[in-house]
Amino acid sequence: MVLIRGGRVKDSLGVKSHCIRGVKDLLGIPDRRRSRSKYGAENPNRFIDFNDRISL
Repeated sequence: MVLIRGGRVKDSLGVKSHCIRGVKDLLGIPDRRRSRSKYGAENPNRFIDFNDRISL
């Protein structure tokens, strides 16, 4: 099961929809840095643990 949104693809004749990545059964791309929201990728900087810093 996948989630579909509208949108035309100019290169492919008759294609008028896109599958939304990262929702339902269609997985996102894990190492994606740019255009993350289109491909369902998480923020790579979000998982930094700031408690591990050395205090001066």
